[in-house]
This record gives sequence, structure tokens and C-alpha cells, in this order.
Amino acid sequence: MDMQYSRLVEQIPPSGIRRFFDLLSGQKDIISLGVGEPDFVTPWSIREEAFAALDKGLTSYTANRGLPELRREIAKYLAKYKLRYDPETEILITIGVSEAVDIALRALLNPGDEVIVASPCYVSYQPLVMLAGGQPITLDTSKTKFIPTAGAIAKLITPRTKALFICSPNNPTGTTIPEAELRKIAALVRRHKIFVLSDEVYAEITYSGQHSSIGSLPGLQDQTIVLNGFSKAFAMTGWRVGYVCCPAPLLEQILKLHQYCAICAPIMSQYGALEALRHCQDEAVKMRRSYLQRRNFMLYALAEIGLPVVKPTGSFYVFVDIRRTGLTSEEFALRLLEQEKVAVVPGDAFGAGGEGFVRCCYATELVLLKEALRRIKKFHKNLSVL
Repeated sequence: MDMQYSRLVEQIPPSGIRRFFDLLSGQKDIISLGVGEPDFVTPWSIREEAFAALDKGLTSYTANRGLPELRREIAKYLAKYKLRYDPETEILITIGVSEAVDIALRALLNPGDEVIVASPCYVSYQPLVMLAGGQPITLDTSKTKFIPTAGAIAKLITPRTKALFICSPNNPTGTTIPEAELRKIAALVRRHKIFVLSDEVYAEITYSGQHSSIGSLPGLQDQTIVLNGFSKAFAMTGWRVGYVCCPAPLLEQILKLHQYCAICAPIMSQYGALEALRHCQDEAVKMRRSYLQRRNFMLYALAEIGLPVVKPTGSFYVFVDIRRTGLTSEEFALRLLEQEKVAVVPGDAFGAGGEGFVRCCYATELVLLKEALRRIKKFHKNLSVL
């Protein structure tokens, strides 16, 4: 039957990450440096808290905003980053950060509003801007060592600009925006009276000093939407708990969308998240130290191979420059997979500026990382003699 589907949805390509990893299905002996997921199991006390919730029969809906005690704990946690949010009116628990991004954009945008998106970026940002009726405007950061700058942003601002979307620490590049540059961006945002959507899900995986949030800068909280969650810091990807923090009037609009599309995040997951904030900060620190050790190994090994990278200062990714090989990002990734059974993500999956790079996730057991880098070295050497 000839059916007419949503023209808007038909225009949006499938996820470049998932499209590539469909190729892995059924293949054996693959070492994956692809999917951005901690290799740690969720800490035991978090799992135990979820078991206890189930044992008590806590299987109902929660309030749409989420458990009050979890929102209060999030407010305490964010205070260490100099963010002040009222847990009653300015914090909403969502089904992962993905839902938070989606409903925040839909509540904020009107048809034709422009959102400047620092790119390379996580694959969902630009499609979700489009699905919310907005127009993504790409800020290519590849010429500034993958750091969005106030000067570059200023050139893209028009009367239709509604928001700026940043992610620091960044997926896929591992870079963080220096505080001095963040202050310049904040001054620009204040002057033009636009919103900032700040994805801070990698805040706990910052290697050089404490994470800085743009929302903590003077006069910016009323223009900032902070997006965060538990997946990366506490190895809770499958639990699907995130949150959005913003001024109360905007949160009321976001809440409407959450009520209709999700109702609430799973109650057991919320109790697990509560345990994470109350008692598992030390576990997050241990994981970060492990990632730092692996990052240092990756930097050493890639330098030895002759593949340049911009040094990651956060998250658990390296964005490897493969332009000297003469291959496109997809050619490099496909041939590496076929010849050496190592999976990486082509950089063009992350938008403008990503071509000529591949993303490697080092949230992988060190012994497997070493074997993967041995195979990459062999692959690169064979390319060099062709």
C-alpha cells in the first residue's frame, strides 16, 4: 500500500553510529572502540537499592517531576558546580538525557527558530532540533581544536537565533571548553539574549580541574538549560535516568511534554540514581581514574603509530585524525573492521568537521585496548606501504 509518512522524519537520516554498528551483527572476534558506554558494571549498592525498591513493592509511577528526594539530592550535587536550582520548580527527572534534549528543544523552539550547534557533536542534537521545528546552524569547530569560540559563534547569530547548543566535555572529541572561553561565550549569549543548552553528562569525567558549567556564570542561569544524567559517571546507561534544569517558567512547558510522552522515569531507576548521588561518588572517582590511565595509554600508542589527536581533557573518547592516510572516515573504519576486526566510528557521523577523523572510545578493558591498538598499528603500517 502506498503510504504517506511524515516528510520531516523522512528527511532525517538514521543514526550514523547505529547504522555503522549494524554492520557488526553476527561478526566474531571484534574489539569495539565504538559504542560510548562504560565497561564497568553499575556499582553494587546502586543495584542493591533497586532490588530493595522492588522488594518493597515500589513499582508505581512517581510524580511527573520525579521523586522529590532525588530532585533535592540533584540540587545538592549541582551546588558543587555553583549551580543553584530549586528542586521543586526547576529540576525535572527524565528518561535519560536523550529525552531531556528532545523535550527541552520542543518546549523552547518555534518553527524556523535557529539553534547554533557546535559540531562535531552527538548524533541526536541536529535531528532533534529539526523535529522540534527549528533550523540547526552548524558551528564547525575543527579549525579551533574542536573548541567552540565566542568569535565563531558571533558570526552565526542572526535575528532568528534562539539558542546555542554545547557539550563540554565533548562527545565525540573529548575536549572541554576552557573557562576563559566559556566566559566570552557567556557574555555573547547575555548580549544577544539567547538560550544555551548545555549537555554536561560527562561532567564527572573531567581530567584537568573541576568541570565548569556555563550556567554558573554571572547572569546566565536564566538563559541556560542544563542537561545531565547518570549514565556515564555511574555506569548506569541502561537505567535511563537523566534530568533537565532550567528556569521555572520554561520547566513548566517542558513538564507538559514529559507528562504526555513519558509520564515519569522508572521508579526503580530513580531510587538507584538517588543511591548513586548519596553514596557512590567514590566509585565515580575510581572510574574516572581508570579512564585517565586508559586515555594516557591511547595517546602514547596513537603517537607511536603516527596518528594525531587533540588531547582529550574529558569524557572517554579520542578523535583520531586519519587524513594523512588518504582514506575517508568511512573507508578507514570499514577497512579497519574488515581487515583487523576493530570497530571505530567514522567521524562524519558526528557532523561537520568530523570527516577525516574516527572516534575511539577507550571505556574498554585495558588488555583489549592494547590488542586493538596493536591491530590499528598493523593496519596503518600496511596502508603506508601501499
